[in-house]
Amino acid sequence: MILLSKRALLGVAAVVDIAIHARPVPVAAKALAARHNLPPRHLETLLQALVRASILKGVRGPRGGYELARERRRITVGEVVRVAIASDEDGAYELQTSSRLVSEIVAPIVSEASKELISVLDQTTIEDLVRRAEGLGVFDAGSSLVDFTI
Repeated sequence: MILLSKRALLGVAAVVDIAIHARPVPVAAKALAARHNLPPRHLETLLQALVRASILKGVRGPRGGYELARERRRITVGEVVRVAIASDEDGAYELQTSSRLVSEIVAPIVSEASKELISVLDQTTIEDLVRRAEGLGVFDAGSSLVDFTI
């Protein structure tokens, strides 16, 4: 069972993907979306939120795209998750209930579990995930696809 939203998981995946592929040129949103089978417009709002949070840097122009704003060892997964959750307009709502069971028993334990999860994610860097992805050869099959113009 995964406790994070799809948007949070996608945010982490996007930042790791950019950390792997942004050398020597920035990663285009289209290329990123294609690697994750998403429409580019779906990713754009999330990528912009990550730029505003100084996790990514947007590069304009014909060879533009996204690159990390800081070293990957200085970006935690927890940071990315918080930005993704905060930028999720569709899922950003407070549970409104008058149930004492929910407000006094269930919500506090779920809140505590959420803090523990974020604590673990704050101890994990993008560098850690890049090393795992490279160790497993996650992008090896797609690395042979060269994107250039003459």
